[in-house]
This record gives sequence, C-alpha cells and structure tokens, in this order.
Amino acid sequence: MRRLRSLSEAECYARCYGGWEATVQVLRLEPGVQRHVLAVEGEALRRRFEEYLDARDPNELVEPEAA
Repeated sequence: MRRLRSLSEAECYARCYGGWEATVQVLRLEPGVQRHVLAVEGEALRRRFEEYLDARDPNELVEPEAA
C-alpha cells in the first residue's frame, strides 16, 4: 500500500486508539544533554581490548590434556 503523505503523531494516535482524549498531550522534547562524560568511548575500548588479546602469550592459552 502506498501512502500519499506521512501521518502526524496525532493522526496515528487517533487511528490506533479511536479518538483523542483531553488527558492526552503530545509533547515536543528538546534533545537531552549527555548526563555522563565517559572516560573511554566504545571504539577506543574495543581497540584496547584487541591489543590486550593480541598481547597474550599463546603458550599460556593451551589447556593441559585431561587424564
């Protein structure tokens, strides 16, 4: 099905719930401010973890054989 135009939030609500109540309000929220400043970002953390894995000694990774 092809739509002729995008529906507004109010129109979507009316279609889903069958009408509009006076207790329902559509609020426009401004973009939030980042609450926490991260010491390490995700990409930097991934690179450091890869460096840690590459720096391991392969001989220490071998498990002893079962008896």
